Amino acid sequence: MITARHWIDALGLEAHVEGGYFRRTYQADHRPRTRTPGGDRYAVTSIHYLLTHWSPVGHWHLNRSDILHFHHHGEPITYHLLHPDGSHSTAVLGQDPDAGQLLTVAVPGGTWKASHLTTGDHALISEAVVPGFDYADLTLGRPHELVARFPEHAALIHRYCRPDRPDQPLPR
Repeated sequence: MITARHWIDALGLEAHVEGGYFRRTYQADHRPRTRTPGGDRYAVTSIHYLLTHWSPVGHWHLNRSDILHFHHHGEPITYHLLHPDGSHSTAVLGQDPDAGQLLTVAVPGGTWKASHLTTGDHALISEAVVPGFDYADLTLGRPHELVARFPEHAALIHRYCRPDRPDQPLPR
């Protein structure tokens, strides 16, 4: 049986600031950089991303770029999205279309996102980011700021947000 530990070792994954594990697998070095409000970025980047039973949550975060998520192995992942207009939606990334699961989930830039492993040992996905990912384009969610912006979703925000610790800066 293939386990989370197998994927971490086989793919050389490291802990991610959002939760789970990752490794960058591609950046478009051969293409001209794309100009964005935050600076020049690769046209596209991609990562492997793994949630595990001991690190099952991708905490609330916002990316400026669009992200496509592709399910590869393991259990489904539920995505919670808070859109700029204040609405909330969910999508389940997995391999059972008869159960309403999607093989690909697209999250537009500017949308707050949290994810969690629904059940089981792990879920392995890939993400393609356009324009390419840069940590300067990532905002990690702080509970008090998100609740102020989306008060009707306070319980959901607290459930999937890193604890708000003003004495400690968020990791980069």
